[in-house]
Amino acid sequence: MKNSLETKLGFFVFLAILAAWAIVETLGGAEFLHRGYHVSALFDTVQDLKVGDSVKEAGVEIGRVEHIVLATNKVRVIMKLHADAIAKTDSAASIKFTGLMGQNYVAISFGTPEAPAVLDGAELATETQPDLNAVMARLNDAATGIQNLTKSFTPDTLNNLMGPLVDFVKQNSGHLGSAISNIDNVTGQIASGQGTVGKLIYDQRLYNTALETVTNIQDTVSQARQVVTDVSHGQGTIGKLITDDRLYNETTASMTNLNQILQKINDGQGTIGKLVNDQEFYRNAKLTLQKVDKATEGLEDEGPLTVLGIMANNLF
Repeated sequence: MKNSLETKLGFFVFLAILAAWAIVETLGGAEFLHRGYHVSALFDTVQDLKVGDSVKEAGVEIGRVEHIVLATNKVRVIMKLHADAIAKTDSAASIKFTGLMGQNYVAISFGTPEAPAVLDGAELATETQPDLNAVMARLNDAATGIQNLTKSFTPDTLNNLMGPLVDFVKQNSGHLGSAISNIDNVTGQIASGQGTVGKLIYDQRLYNTALETVTNIQDTVSQARQVVTDVSHGQGTIGKLITDDRLYNETTASMTNLNQILQKINDGQGTIGKLVNDQEFYRNAKLTLQKVDKATEGLEDEGPLTVLGIMANNLF
């Protein structure tokens, strides 16, 4: 009997301890037994966040809220993260909720892969989330506005709004019926491939022609691209003209030589230079032409020997 009572008592104590441990673990009270490190964040409002609430990263719990204290115009939330949890220096903390009636928690973003991990006691940046109360207040205002709008639609108001439209439909019912019938005929013709629009939609030859035109344009573009590529690689006449340094050097040398020749002519050097710049040569040439002109006067009435004698006499 004694052994049975002790067994039952021991089993009851075990269940009580197990239940107490489960309750404490659920509420986060046993977090002090876990190894980890602390980080903090400053928020404008914690939105009913409580000590013991979860700290999550991508939805996975990585710690618990340990303390919530007021700072200067801010609220500081101190969190204890698991030893294997990794938060980066550019990670950001925000307060979120699991649903309209759910529990709040602190969400920590991953941060960038190249950023270093935070150390114990580090302060994370924060992101402001919409306040649920403010969202609900806006929804309430919107619902109130819709309600007031529906109240404004009295039978008289609806009659004032819809009356002119109804009168217009009644007065033009025949025209509207004809217009609808015409639209039905047009759509039927288009569906059967009649008319310009119908042929544009259903004529296979037009499609083939358009496809062939597009193909030709694509081929032309491809050829143009190939020509540009060949020119850029120095192939062909134009490519060599553009990219061949020897042609550039030879053209430069030719222009230099031409410039030197023109400079010599301008300075009166050489035969052509003297022809262009020597005034004495110009006068002699002019005098010779005058003598030739005199010598040719009256040649039409003279014989060949007489002509030769006259020309020799005038020239010499």
